Amino acid sequence: MGIWGPIKPIEQFRSIDAEHRLRPSLSWPHLIALGVGAIVGTGIYTLTGVGADRAGPAVVLSFLVAGVVCACAALAYAELATLIPTAGSAYTYTYSVAGETIAWVVGWSLILEYSLACSTVAVGWSGYLVGWLHEMGIALPHLLLAGPHDGGIINLPAVLVAFTIAGMLMAGTRESATLNIILVIIKLTALAAFVALTLPAFQSGNFHPFMPYGFGSHVVNGETRGVMAAAAIVFFAFYGFDAVATSAEEARNPGRDLKIGIVGSMLVCTSIYILVAIAAVGAMSYLALGGSAEPLALVLRTLGHPLAAYLVAGAALVALPSVILVMMYGQSRIFFVMARDGLLPRTLAKVSPRTGSPVLITAITGLFVAAVAGFFSLGEIAELANAGTLLAFIAVGACMMVLRRRAPEMERVFRCPAPFLVGTLAILGCLYLLISLPEMTLVRFVIWNAGGLVVYFLYGRARSTLARDIVTAAG
Repeated sequence: MGIWGPIKPIEQFRSIDAEHRLRPSLSWPHLIALGVGAIVGTGIYTLTGVGADRAGPAVVLSFLVAGVVCACAALAYAELATLIPTAGSAYTYTYSVAGETIAWVVGWSLILEYSLACSTVAVGWSGYLVGWLHEMGIALPHLLLAGPHDGGIINLPAVLVAFTIAGMLMAGTRESATLNIILVIIKLTALAAFVALTLPAFQSGNFHPFMPYGFGSHVVNGETRGVMAAAAIVFFAFYGFDAVATSAEEARNPGRDLKIGIVGSMLVCTSIYILVAIAAVGAMSYLALGGSAEPLALVLRTLGHPLAAYLVAGAALVALPSVILVMMYGQSRIFFVMARDGLLPRTLAKVSPRTGSPVLITAITGLFVAAVAGFFSLGEIAELANAGTLLAFIAVGACMMVLRRRAPEMERVFRCPAPFLVGTLAILGCLYLLISLPEMTLVRFVIWNAGGLVVYFLYGRARSTLARDIVTAAG
């Protein structure tokens, strides 16, 4: 047992008892749809305006920077996911490379990532619902559309969509994944229509000045601005492929399906993001985009396409829940694996005999997501979610390189090209994005993990299944 706690042998993941093992039911089309469902949606439908407010027209460059960093992380994920094909994603990889304590920190950060990602999209979905209903002449009371920080009592639509998605996941993994494919098709069709309608209205003048707040992250009039400041928040729009990694245990052919799902979804989504961002900023001033909770629909209405705006907003209402579905799926699997390892109560790690999915932990996840979505604002949630993701990506890049040195002989179904260059770029890029987040976000992130470590040392460390097995074997 090292200074950072015991290291879990990779071979041990193959001997999980049936009661605590997830049922393999997903093929590569499901995994690509999981990745695309999580990646495409949040940034384009809700965070394009936030990014434009922070970087101006250079938000396009922010999307590119975030995409490159995520691409490096995705390659590292693909190698580790096929090498260790079990649920848990970055938490599991860190457990097998760095030790239990570091794995706990990563897992606790992943809980923050997925839960707040779900909540962010739920809040964004609520914004589109309000705009969509307004076009129909229906006005809902503000007190039920925003949390206390925004002058309301509770964001009721965000709470309701979170509960609905949790119920769908509890019904079964394969059923939810199949529905997700349909939602992804709707979403991509709407984005294609948006590009087709807005590119003819492209005005180069909207890109001047291109970088009004500069490249680096700095404070302007009390707000964090710059290309990297925007990249640190639109980065949220690119991750989602890591949710594919959490499905490793449920993939029918993990060696083939995981690499297709992770790498394929990133290639598809990066292309879509850049194209849609160029079309949006080219059609409307970033000053107008920055203040909108539904930027794409706003652009279409401004260009004289009210019906298209209505339909695109409607597509967002239908399709954005696919992001919530995938992220809530990933969150429940992280909780599940940590409980299976004994770091959280083991009763949470039981799967339903009927659906093969962890029903209890999914219900708890839904309650947590609904509470956060109901009472916090979009910007606060997204920034804090990004901090958890960035730490996880740093851990995966490091684990991939360490295993290349420590166990070069292991058979790798997918081998990351130039592993030490890609891993280093992923780590450095994520570190830069992490320090580009607002200071209060970083403070909250440290507080979250400090609280997590208290939970670990008071509860998880003494009940760790692996630690107990080591003590039993030594005795």
